[in-house]
Amino acid sequence: MSDLNRELPRVADLYGELQLAAPSTKKTLSSYFPGLALVSVVACAALWLSEHYGPPAIIMGLLIGLALNFVSADKRLSVGLDFSSQTLLRIGIVLIGIRISFAEISSLGFLPFIALIGIMSSVIVTGLLAARLFRQDVLFGLLAGGATAICGASAALALWSIIGKDRISQSRFTIILLGTTVASACAMTFYPAIAGFLGLNDKQAGFLIGASVHDVAQAIGGGFSYSAEAGEVATVVKLSRVTLLAPVLIIVAFILQRSTTERAQHSGQNVSLRQGLPWFIIGFILLVILNSVVVLPETVVEFGSQAAKTLLLFAVIAAAMKSNLAGLMSHGWRSFGPVVMTTFVAFVLSLLFVQML
Repeated sequence: MSDLNRELPRVADLYGELQLAAPSTKKTLSSYFPGLALVSVVACAALWLSEHYGPPAIIMGLLIGLALNFVSADKRLSVGLDFSSQTLLRIGIVLIGIRISFAEISSLGFLPFIALIGIMSSVIVTGLLAARLFRQDVLFGLLAGGATAICGASAALALWSIIGKDRISQSRFTIILLGTTVASACAMTFYPAIAGFLGLNDKQAGFLIGASVHDVAQAIGGGFSYSAEAGEVATVVKLSRVTLLAPVLIIVAFILQRSTTERAQHSGQNVSLRQGLPWFIIGFILLVILNSVVVLPETVVEFGSQAAKTLLLFAVIAAAMKSNLAGLMSHGWRSFGPVVMTTFVAFVLSLLFVQML
């Protein structure tokens, strides 16, 4: 039977089942508590460090999670860690849409929006090419390019939940996560200063920062550190990038499903269409539509936004704890190459466009 299973094609892990605890693990309400409690404590520590010392909570959570990766050997934590890295992640992705509306996107203007699509597409292609250059596989380059082009750690988590652990290991995913968060923090620090050195006006600086800084909060913060008007422009540009997360996820999901279906047909397996469009993508799109046609109370929007940040922080911490640190170190500096190249291309293309404004 084991030989037969090895011969069957592996279905794309669109819902992350291959990352979860073994099916034999009995899941009760109390079984979730140890893992969730540990992740909650680390999240509180990360938020405290971020508030008092300045670094983004995502980075602090990632580093603390990596330092505690040995705890994943305790099977009592498996259910809670799986729940945090999978279910809470998907709910967080859905809630990202609560701050996005089509009205905000349309306010950007047709030409800047088309330019933004061109920049994002070029960054993703750069990720694919850089993966070849640094002897990585195509999906690793796609993950690096997608994370850089859209919204950093959030996009990396969303894409990885579709690609699956069977295609990109936990340790390789952590490399992308670490690379994008560090690159985003550096960009938030230096890009406003570079924009000032080049003498860019508020609109130009806002577009540059919003189009090239990975993380949403850091892009908005970097824009407002330049000026109030630049912050407003950076917010619209960055949220427009986030909106394009759904189309990218849909395209990736259907490409993976198509390749899986072709392999399955040769072996007589059936692949459900449900795998082509995960529920959290549908939820994200529906929430954007709802926010576009109904004016949601500011308290609801703020609560949803904070909830999304918190859930994604939980997912990052759990993913870091589940990482194989020895495996992470074994990949070497080449693994960070795609993130570095995509970050550079995003900045250069954004700067070239604002020079033409």
